[in-house]
Amino acid sequence: MARYAIGDIQGCFNELLDLLEKIGYSAHSDRLYLVGDLVNRGPASLDVLRWAFDQQQHVSIVLGNHDLHLLACSTGASKVKRGDTLDAILQAKDASMLLEWLRKQPLLIALEDALIVHAGILPVWNEAQAIGLANEVSSMLASKNYQWFLSNMYGNQPQIWKEDLVQLDRLRLAVNAFTRMRMVNSDGGVDFKFKGELDKAPASLLPWFAYPKRVSTRRVVCGHWSALGLLMSDSVWSLDTGCVWGGKLTAVCLDDGEVFQVQASCGYQALSD
Repeated sequence: MARYAIGDIQGCFNELLDLLEKIGYSAHSDRLYLVGDLVNRGPASLDVLRWAFDQQQHVSIVLGNHDLHLLACSTGASKVKRGDTLDAILQAKDASMLLEWLRKQPLLIALEDALIVHAGILPVWNEAQAIGLANEVSSMLASKNYQWFLSNMYGNQPQIWKEDLVQLDRLRLAVNAFTRMRMVNSDGGVDFKFKGELDKAPASLLPWFAYPKRVSTRRVVCGHWSALGLLMSDSVWSLDTGCVWGGKLTAVCLDDGEVFQVQASCGYQALSD
């Protein structure tokens, strides 16, 4: 059995099928991990979501910011934005089944040799804290209070972790770290403004994975940061290579680090940071 992680699909279903063919994926013997943002901005989000649902015995996912946005739109907690491609899902006959399944998916998967999340892990958290907070968010999303939580999870505050944060602040920071984070400041707080390439970053900011006092040491497998591109280091494998922007869709074998990529058929969205 081989284990593969796949970067942000974002509705690029044809590229997903091409990538699975390239890696020789077998549902009978292999395991797939999708690092979030299955949907939105690409042309076939409904197809991707249906495929992941049908393959759930062999495919594990973590939620990304676009997946959470879909859930929020489905409850009226957020509105469909310009550039979104979510209408087909929201209007589908099987929408209720798919969305109920989606909101019960985790924000973090802990493997023996890796932690899988969409964006990253706040560098001041140890692994037990990260896993506990992810489970706390997942429990809220799976509960009868999920609509209330989706209506209250948005916002950029707090940016800095404190042990005495009240529940909603604690969960909002967890969502932002797991699904939105790219850079942190010198205090380890999340920066929400910079989204570009590393060589253009302000000197006052660091990538979350380069924070000098980072506590967790297990390798993190993630996506989210298309401007960063493919990054394979001892501590992080970042797999968002901008397929929806006309880049590539990337998979990595978790067992040996071999990288597989397919080129996007076109740029489904205009290139943006």
